[in-house]
This record gives sequence, structure tokens and C-alpha cells, in this order.
Amino acid sequence: TGKELVACALHRLSARAAEPFIQVNCAAIPDELIEAELFGAVAGAYTGAVSAREGRFAAADRGTLFLDEIGDMSLRAQAKVLRVLQEGAYEPVGSTSTVRVDVRVVAATHQDLPGLVADGLFREDLFFRLRAILLEVPPLRERAGDVRLLGEHFLAAYAVRDGILPPLLSEASWRLLVRYSWPWIFRKLQNIIEQIVFL
Repeated sequence: TGKELVACALHRLSARAAEPFIQVNCAAIPDELIEAELFGAVAGAYTGAVSAREGRFAAADRGTLFLDEIGDMSLRAQAKVLRVLQEGAYEPVGSTSTVRVDVRVVAATHQDLPGLVADGLFREDLFFRLRAILLEVPPLRERAGDVRLLGEHFLAAYAVRDGILPPLLSEASWRLLVRYSWPWIFRKLQNIIEQIVFL
């Protein structure tokens, strides 16, 4: 649905726009490394930690941290995220020193978080803390009016990239694209438009 684009737009249009925008895909980081990734670690905190590392919360200080696929985060890491949201503080892995940060967190998931809460797989207190403002971003198949708008944007962007004039699609082609069911995210449209420009 373009969750990261929405998060980036929220950051760009906020008072924090001049500060860092940091993205983390929670589903792509193994459970045993997620805490070090988010909160940093001191040297020797775990196997392979030969030097201290800064976490994503510290990197996003005064800015925005986008936690994508937060539904895949371990319960242990969820507890530490909750503390940061409540107190603005955490301890890096292997440290007893407290780090204070001022971070706005934007979280996203494709999962049913209330269902995960009911199953004991997601902390209820974190769920309600994150849900202060809820934005539902419908998939492209439910936003047919956006297909041409996005398609024209991608046509222009790829034409500029390739140093050519944007191809003109017939009205029949646009109708075909608009009627398509779009079972995947908008990147499928982006990929089709890139192929059109390339060919």
C-alpha cells in the first residue's frame, strides 16, 4: 500500500522534517538482533559485537523512526519499545547506562494487531500506545482513481532517469490498468510502468 511513503510524507510535512528519518523493517531482522539494531549495543554484548554500535532510536533522535512490520517484533523488544515511548529512555544491549531520546515513532503492519494481542503475540499496552493516531492505507485495488495519477508520475520519473520523453499511453491502456485488480502493492504498477518505458 506504500506504507513507507506515507511515513516519509508524515515526516517531511512535520516540524521534525530537518531531522533524521530512519526506517527499520522489523520482519527482516532476526529476533536475536532486533534489540541491538533498535537500541544499540556495547562491545562484547553478544557474539560478534567487537565494537559498540549505535541503535536506530539514537540515530533518529529529534526525528522520526519508522518501524515497518512491527507485528513481527519479539515480545521482549516490544517491551523496550514501549519504555522508550513512555519514558523516552532505554539501555543499549549489554549496558546499564540510560540513553534519552526524543523520537516520534510511526509504526506499520499488514497483520491484524488486535488478533495478535488476543493470541498473546503482541503487547496490548504497546498496541494502544502506538494507536494514538490510526491511519488505514487502503491497497491500490481499492484506490482505482490513484492508478493513473501514480502511473503518470512513474512514467515521467523513469523517462527523466533514462533521458527520453515520457511515452504516451492510450486511453484504452489506462482503462486496462485502472480495471486491473492489483493483488499486490503499488510497486507492481511501478514495475509495469518501468517496463513500458524500457520497452
